[in-house]
Amino acid sequence: MSGRVKDKVALLTGAESAAGGVVGLARASALMLAREGAKVVATDIAPKAEGSVAEEIHGNGGEAIFVRQDVSVEADWQKAIAAALDAFGKVDIVVNMAAIALDGSVEDTTLKDWRQHMAVNLDGVFLGTKYGVEAMKAAGGSIINISSIYGLVGGGTLAAYCAAKAGVRNLSKSAALHCAASGYGIRINSLHPGFCQTPMTEAYWRGKGDLEKGLATISELTPLGRVGRPDDIAHGVVYLASDESRFVTGAELVIDGGFSAQ
Repeated sequence: MSGRVKDKVALLTGAESAAGGVVGLARASALMLAREGAKVVATDIAPKAEGSVAEEIHGNGGEAIFVRQDVSVEADWQKAIAAALDAFGKVDIVVNMAAIALDGSVEDTTLKDWRQHMAVNLDGVFLGTKYGVEAMKAAGGSIINISSIYGLVGGGTLAAYCAAKAGVRNLSKSAALHCAASGYGIRINSLHPGFCQTPMTEAYWRGKGDLEKGLATISELTPLGRVGRPDDIAHGVVYLASDESRFVTGAELVIDGGFSAQ
């Protein structure tokens, strides 16, 4: 541990995701932030289970708490921020990572599925940014909003997901400019992962009938020739959370193996 975020308090949504030995991006980021000295508030809509990320951090000598949270519910955001302040006295970092991905073109997507995407993938990020700013504006901090390569380019069978993730990108820019103009010392950036092997990705391809074929397909689509690993994204989260990025706000950090350069 080099202490790049030593004594900072980081709240991450969607942090419990793990299945079959594969961890989600938020869990990987929470573990890496803890290794770099942060105190972690891990939130998820799922109830705390044995082997939770908070327990793993404790087992490695770090400090962490778990808060059950539905990111689309405003009261849950108030509860999560209050829990962070009660446990650690401050919030320095918010990572808005929780997301869903349902298949569907603009013709196939139902209004119900559209609204569910917006509730989790965009409303949740809006609320996390709003309450993150409220918690940090006296002392500054970093908000990292997880978008996607599909917040930069289109995907024909992911209409609602693309729309929500593009919204995350421009919401982050608007909020970054507001915080800069207000003198809050809060930096807000969007991070755009490419194809990564996560529980959500695996569930998507299993739903299409062939996980191995799906992983091979997205590897071929990536110029570097492989699927991303959760730690590839976690390194970017740590950078944006740390003071190394103190002159970075309103920007996109793209970590996609070259996909969006094509």
